[in-house]
Amino acid sequence: MWVIFALGSALAQVLRNMTMKRIGHALDDTINVWGRFALIIPFTAVGVAMRGVPPVKEGFWLLCIAFAVSQIIATLSLSRALKLSDISLVTTLWKLSLIFLVVWGYFTLDEEPSPLGLVGILLSVAGVYLLNISKSRVSLWAPLLALFQDRGQLWTIASAMFFAPCVILIKQMALFSDPYYASMMGYLVGTVLLTPYTIYRSGSNFKLIGRYWKDFAAMGLFASLSTVLGATAYTMTLSSYVESVKQVEILLALGIGHLVFHEGARVKAIWPGSVVMLVGVVMVRLWG
Repeated sequence: MWVIFALGSALAQVLRNMTMKRIGHALDDTINVWGRFALIIPFTAVGVAMRGVPPVKEGFWLLCIAFAVSQIIATLSLSRALKLSDISLVTTLWKLSLIFLVVWGYFTLDEEPSPLGLVGILLSVAGVYLLNISKSRVSLWAPLLALFQDRGQLWTIASAMFFAPCVILIKQMALFSDPYYASMMGYLVGTVLLTPYTIYRSGSNFKLIGRYWKDFAAMGLFASLSTVLGATAYTMTLSSYVESVKQVEILLALGIGHLVFHEGARVKAIWPGSVVMLVGVVMVRLWG
């Protein structure tokens, strides 16, 4: 069952990134991220109202603060990356956060993948790398060199590094309450912390939110679905397994990049990496 939640989260996540990219080009990174945080709250509040407020374990609020800070840094970096680079490239490179997640999960939650599950995780990461190489028609080492030359990729790596602890924290928050309440309160704290900075950096853009209300509403909806479905999946199995399955988001991002943003992804160029990545996902599902 956790695989279904992970796949749903992946689909919602790529749709969220699509709307973030559109708003980022129309306005700026800061108001973009603020809108994503603030508009998650009403959608998750509906779920909390329907299910009721759960009992909250001690330490929940400290986790909320830590999650909010990490998520603010990760999301601001991701928004900047989406503005500077193709959505397909950013999504692909961002998935290397899985490596950081395995380490974080091991040391904080004692999450230790099985040997075959670990092979599946490594295969899914290798598939991501091959996908990037073949799509861009570059050499084996070009993506590594590009990390030091492309500002968009540097921002993506920064986002990936801070996203990994976000996964661990939202999982703990969901276990200390439930996925809906954890998502709502995590982003409520994040919105409170981010608002003063947003007013300082992007105060003039608040009046433009009404012009783009459909994009902001869509971003909030997709972000809330991605967060709740992902948090639900995290509570059922290892967080690294969930993120391995969510690698299929890359294929969705390539399609959206081609159809919506005309980024020119070609199926023939990306199929080797796609096959390796999907084999890794299947291994995680069967032997994780």
